[in-house]
Amino acid sequence: MRAFDAVGQRLSFTAGAQALNVSQSAVSRHVISLEELLGHKLFDRSGQTLALTAAGLALLPEVSKSFDRLEQTMNAICSNPNASRPIRLHIPPSLLQHVVMPMIQAFHVEHPDIRIDISSSGVTGLPARETDMAIVFDRPNIDDRVTDLLWMVRVAPLCSPETAKRSTGKSLEQFLADTDLLHVKLDGEPRGLLWSLYARQTRIALDVDRGLAFDTASLAVGYAMAGSGVALNDIDMFAPEIATGRLVVPYDTVSDDGFGYYLKLRPEDLADPTISLVRSWLIARFAAREEERVAA
Repeated sequence: MRAFDAVGQRLSFTAGAQALNVSQSAVSRHVISLEELLGHKLFDRSGQTLALTAAGLALLPEVSKSFDRLEQTMNAICSNPNASRPIRLHIPPSLLQHVVMPMIQAFHVEHPDIRIDISSSGVTGLPARETDMAIVFDRPNIDDRVTDLLWMVRVAPLCSPETAKRSTGKSLEQFLADTDLLHVKLDGEPRGLLWSLYARQTRIALDVDRGLAFDTASLAVGYAMAGSGVALNDIDMFAPEIATGRLVVPYDTVSDDGFGYYLKLRPEDLADPTISLVRSWLIARFAAREEERVAA
């Protein structure tokens, strides 16, 4: 398995052998033994370059994930034999900063013995790095993960009070035409996608290529609060800034753009009592937050 993983990750028997510090012939024998055990070829050796077969493509990510988890658990045992392995949780940066950080703090108070390793990156959908659980920003989709909806996004143009004053007497369409648009970049999507969706739902004409683009919603809203531009962002995420007047919603045109935050994990991990506990706890906290919003 280790030989297959090393070769499969590099698509080279030579590089795989070097990574394991063994001979190429030894790696080759191990891979052949695994193929014989499975009754299927894992590599296509017919071309000039090595390629994974369908069986190899199916097996490689599972082997890699298993080795990653095994190494993580062994490292945890070495450092503290009585401690459980950390739960790897990925959270989008703006959601982590504005919503989930207090939840994590409360969870740590309630469950001080459960260790959580938090990572964050501005990706749409699942992160490239392997995790145990991930909160993702995405449209609804069907994949092989257990998926729980945590929060549907409601967006509206947000700006500073000074910028809002300049909207007096203008239609929404004219205000947006006269103001710099602030974009939040989404991986693999056109720069102006979110503004395009908003313009379509509100039935206005809008040049969505104008303005500045930021990696996160927090950065776009921070720029807007500094007094320049209008950001299209989640009114629930930035409710505290709106309540204090630092942000203004100059037009009552809230839109559901189809995006939301979803908790995703592998089905087999539901058997892990710690992961199951973290999942249930997060779902309950987000549900309570939604109930508070509706009540308000």
